[in-house]
Amino acid sequence: MKIYAETERLILRELLPDDVNGILELDSDPEVHRYLGNTTINTTEESSNIITHIRNQYTKNGIGRWAVIEKETGLFMGWSGLKLITTPTNNHINYYDLGYRLIKKYWGKGYATESALASIDYAFKQLNVNEIYAIADVNNQASIRILEKVGLKRIEIFDYGGVPHYWLKLEKQ
Repeated sequence: MKIYAETERLILRELLPDDVNGILELDSDPEVHRYLGNTTINTTEESSNIITHIRNQYTKNGIGRWAVIEKETGLFMGWSGLKLITTPTNNHINYYDLGYRLIKKYWGKGYATESALASIDYAFKQLNVNEIYAIADVNNQASIRILEKVGLKRIEIFDYGGVPHYWLKLEKQ
């Protein structure tokens, strides 16, 4: 098991096949998917497919979303981190996207901010990227606050799957 980053309260590690029930709890919740196109999952097979897809990104792109683990309990909380986007989005291609998704009981406690900051640090220091992007539904105020808190700036609004989204960017200082 590879650990990519640690914070005061979190371990950010590779997603493992054993995370199947955590991914199912996360991605079966309609509230978690409210601003994500409402594409929830219902089975451990779907959850396992998500993990396989992300693990393939580690091999193919050298990066993918990481499991967020609470240090104190060892419990799976969700995922966070970077993803190399290799398909065109808003006239961009081959860019690093910052994202996070936590099980609802972990919302509002600063975990997404903490994991996002660790991901940014990893991007700039380990991957030596010059910029990071993020996409957020214009109505997802909680996520927009987190992205801005960690330094991303709103660049524009664009249509993403028929829904207005902010395109946000952070450049290496």
